[in-house]
Amino acid sequence: MSQWDKIIEEILKINRILRFEDLAKALVKIGYTQYQPKGGSSHHTFRKKHCLPITLPKPKGVHMDIVYIRIVRDAVEAYLSNGGEKL
Repeated sequence: MSQWDKIIEEILKINRILRFEDLAKALVKIGYTQYQPKGGSSHHTFRKKHCLPITLPKPKGVHMDIVYIRIVRDAVEAYLSNGGEKL
């Protein structure tokens, strides 16, 4: 199983051990563009044409809150339901 498959599996299971880097990798892989925060903010915004933007905080702790994992899971499920093609 590839690293990509493992990350997707953990996202779909809503595994609480996921890190910001895992979610960011998944979003970039499915076609989102990552925008770095400006002015001292810790929130990164991910944008994709014809999709709502997704904003994720880069936590000081290791793991992401479950609400953000669910948001990314919804985006991944939409991507996979379209046969893995860009939305």
